[in-house]
Amino acid sequence: MKDRIKELFTNAESFRELGLLGFIVILSAAINMRNPTFLTVANIDTLLINASILSILAVGMMMVLLTRGIDLSIGATIAFSGMVCAQTVAAYPTLHPLVSMLQGVMIGLAVGLVIGLLVARFNVLPIIATLGMMNIVRGLTYMVSGGRWVSAYQMSNAFKSIATGRILGVNNLIIIAVVIYIIFYYFINHTKTGRQIYAVGSNPDAAEVSGIPKKRVITLVYTLMGALAGLAGVLWVARYASAQGDTASGYELNVIAATVLGGVSLSGGSGKVSGLILGALLFGILNNALPLINVSPFWQQAIQGLVILIAVIVNVIVKRRNEQQALRQRVI
Repeated sequence: MKDRIKELFTNAESFRELGLLGFIVILSAAINMRNPTFLTVANIDTLLINASILSILAVGMMMVLLTRGIDLSIGATIAFSGMVCAQTVAAYPTLHPLVSMLQGVMIGLAVGLVIGLLVARFNVLPIIATLGMMNIVRGLTYMVSGGRWVSAYQMSNAFKSIATGRILGVNNLIIIAVVIYIIFYYFINHTKTGRQIYAVGSNPDAAEVSGIPKKRVITLVYTLMGALAGLAGVLWVARYASAQGDTASGYELNVIAATVLGGVSLSGGSGKVSGLILGALLFGILNNALPLINVSPFWQQAIQGLVILIAVIVNVIVKRRNEQQALRQRVI
């Protein structure tokens, strides 16, 4: 038993996840002492619903960060996908919700594919490629909308039920997020392509020399990120029953923050799905709990920034610890 505990604490990454879980438990208990409504079933349900879209996007961002990339176009893709799908529903009220979701996925997939080709085929820096696409797609959103909103009364009840409906008492958004996490967990841990994503991020040059199709892998991760952002656009509009040109402005920073909180390294090649879930949950708790305990909006941003900064520092420490362990094993 002692050896098992020692092994757990020696593994820096596992210890980090255990510490993050403990921090979430302690934080939740402390918040509940300040406001007993925090741990009620109703508030937990609201917290999970609000964190669902963030969690879905964090899945895509994890794949991008694993390859040493970044995607700043998420918010714009959400807005564009949501606007086009909302306008389609307004024009065709009998359209099935699944068709709307598929439409959003295809729009986002197209945006992600363009970014992937720019990064992989034309060697454009990810931050430049995604920043450029962010402005292009945001501009397209204003063009197709003409600066007008699509409001709740223009959307069918079936479309809005994407976010408000429930299956066995569980909100649809939570179910969609869980399904995506299950699929992604299998994909990243039990498929050849998933292992290649880690390899490309760990050592791009060695991966290419060993025969891994680096360009194809990079194109794939950005395409998947775009597809998830397109889906998130539909879920967002259905959730808030409103499509606007400035929807999700700056939201990509929240997604990156949640992903980093989950232990995904900004330098690529490191991160686990279990940590990603905890990171998204912690960010969701911060967004939900700080207003409940009457923290000023200005302090909310400061606290979130502090937590993110601590997470980045911890990630650096963990990475160095793992590198030192690997070096010692080679020497032995």
